[in-house]
Amino acid sequence: MVTNEAAYQATKGGPLDVDKAFYDRVSGNSRNSGSSSDSGSSGSSGARRLVDSFTIPVRSGRAWEVPAGHLCRIVTVDGPQVGDFNVWNRHDPRERLWASRTRQLQRAHVSTYDRLWSTLPFLRPLLTVTGDTLADYGTDDTGGRVHDLLGTRCDPYVNRMLTGEDFDFHCHSNLVRAVLPYGLTEFDVHDVLNVFQCTGLNEDDQYFMKACPARPGDHFEFFAELDLLCALSTCPGGDLSVPLWGPDAGDPLEVCHPLGIEVYEVDDALLEGWASPQPAAYRNLHGVTLPSWT
Repeated sequence: MVTNEAAYQATKGGPLDVDKAFYDRVSGNSRNSGSSSDSGSSGSSGARRLVDSFTIPVRSGRAWEVPAGHLCRIVTVDGPQVGDFNVWNRHDPRERLWASRTRQLQRAHVSTYDRLWSTLPFLRPLLTVTGDTLADYGTDDTGGRVHDLLGTRCDPYVNRMLTGEDFDFHCHSNLVRAVLPYGLTEFDVHDVLNVFQCTGLNEDDQYFMKACPARPGDHFEFFAELDLLCALSTCPGGDLSVPLWGPDAGDPLEVCHPLGIEVYEVDDALLEGWASPQPAAYRNLHGVTLPSWT
């Protein structure tokens, strides 16, 4: 069987290598796979202290801050639910998630030890995934996988185009409202990580979505490499078991659930030797010759 090697590779010890032992230590996980009862579970322990928690209701959105060196966890509170996630550098929102480059540097569906990378000219990890109770889901019998970077957020513009109707609570709109208190606008909302969403490409190379496999208490956790501004929409499609468009479309309100957010401060001793990644080393000249005044 012929296999295709990943196009984007780095030398050993390069920027694509991840110190797994460090992230295991910081997260408190002796293993990072499909158990919702690992040692980094909700609440405070000697290694982490809960500093913020809240619930995002159905069909809504919220933005929040995660300081560098902290952990953040997204939790399915009482049932399967897809969440559309955006993330920025808290101090410069021009630096934000670059979904397409993350697909190339990591994979199209992310899990433990994968990173979300930022846009040019910064090109550095914004966060590193430290825990995923759906890590063992793998690839199902139809090619579906979870935590999707293939697609993007649902939005009212496409909805109007496909149905002729307006609906103001798609993920794009939820994210727009969420970031307004931080001085951001619709132009700052960007391609998302679809947390807990199961997707793939069919035999015609077309994007498909499946019912979310998460159970109550499942979580997706990450380590903030920079001071972050995060935003999450609880998708109006809920667990996506009811099609939003097409001949079988219906109102999925009954399969919508809230999502919980937990932010943890990490013991300083566990961060020894770690520092926020620096922006890309390229000098930003792009072949332009600087003038000479001599």
